[in-house]
Amino acid sequence: MSAPIRVLLADDHALVRSGLHALLDTLPGVRVVGEASTGRDALREIAAHSPDVVLMDVTMPDMNGLSATEHVAREHPHVAVLIVSMHADPEFVSRALRAGARGYLLKDASRGELELAVRSVARGDTYLSPPAARAVVTEYVARPGAADAAFERLSPRQREVLQLIAEGRTTKEVAARLGVSVKTAETHRALLMKRLEVHDVAGLVRYAIRVGVATSDP
Repeated sequence: MSAPIRVLLADDHALVRSGLHALLDTLPGVRVVGEASTGRDALREIAAHSPDVVLMDVTMPDMNGLSATEHVAREHPHVAVLIVSMHADPEFVSRALRAGARGYLLKDASRGELELAVRSVARGDTYLSPPAARAVVTEYVARPGAADAAFERLSPRQREVLQLIAEGRTTKEVAARLGVSVKTAETHRALLMKRLEVHDVAGLVRYAIRVGVATSDP
């Protein structure tokens, strides 16, 4: 018998993780090996358990799923990331694929589609939920090359700073989280504002929400 597909779940909602875990437990040849509630936790769990597939939410605290996916693509290229999201927005889908995700599954998918997606990315294929695929194609036809160029020019560190600021972290907290001095954190913030042509923290927060690295939910 072939080895089971080892799956890690990364979502900040415990009920979502529990539901996915229960569904995956019914699939033959699939085994859940760990769970995480933030992107940073996911990276630690991946290093500890070496899963075949990670089911990754997009909007999580501390480090969002797209930033975490970039880290996985660089540090664990053998691990297939399957983004699981409620959003079929074409920019979300395109950015996930550019970050290194192997697939994009909507949270209202059926058990059968979940199985298809997991098995597809585990064997090296790409999987997109039909609504997500349609959204990307429609956007491409309507506005080719419409990706947010400013966001794409940000470095991974600048994207981390953007999320931390959007989460309401102070400069001192940002510095502690990144392991740098307060002065360096201030420099990161100033360069981020210059790159995005944003002049205050409120503007950074609005931008972070627009590009999907933070949420407006309370």
